[in-house]
Amino acid sequence: MSAIWFITGTDTDVGKTVFTAALTRYLRHRGVAVRAVKPVCSGGREDAQTLFEAQGGQVPLEAINPWHFRKPVAPVLAARAVGRPLKKAAMLRFLRASARTCDLLLVEGAGGLLSPIGEGFDARDLILALDARPWIVCPNRLGAVGQSRMAMESLPPGVRPRAQVVLVAPPPTARDASTDSNRPLLAEWIGRECILPFPHLAELGKAVRTSVFAGVDGLLQHDLHERLP
Repeated sequence: MSAIWFITGTDTDVGKTVFTAALTRYLRHRGVAVRAVKPVCSGGREDAQTLFEAQGGQVPLEAINPWHFRKPVAPVLAARAVGRPLKKAAMLRFLRASARTCDLLLVEGAGGLLSPIGEGFDARDLILALDARPWIVCPNRLGAVGQSRMAMESLPPGVRPRAQVVLVAPPPTARDASTDSNRPLLAEWIGRECILPFPHLAELGKAVRTSVFAGVDGLLQHDLHERLP
């Protein structure tokens, strides 16, 4: 059975796609049978296209992103606008079928953890139904500690201990007084091992940055072993 990692965030446009694509490239470089999907896009398919490229074009775009809408609003509203309401059962069927094609499935959500995705469900509901490990992407700026903690506290108690926070560095010109203190302060509340520092998006590029993902291998081995019958 596959392990499932669900990439969500404290907000929209915080770096989920860049992180998911970089993680996909790293895992492929390591020889892991990984698949990355973004079930729903609204306002364009650029995110899904990025994941398509990260997988070397080997996974069809429709198998990465089966639901896509033009209107740049919450997916639940974009789907209603065209008469195609998003149902939790259908999305879970797609994700579970995708998981059967790989050892590790990366699922990129839409918006933040509690952003409505479809009719009566959000990323938190999918994480719980899939027994997935949550990855919460958060910009490393003033407010990051509170935002990360709120996202962690919003997770079901049984899921919370497995969650990881990805602190995305700001560009040099946008660093503030909290940039260096956020990680140690957040670690006092959730543990240093639950925080992954991530470089500024413009500095990352498309290279496989092994040093960025220190500790990911241990989580992967744990999760794959946990799924063995």
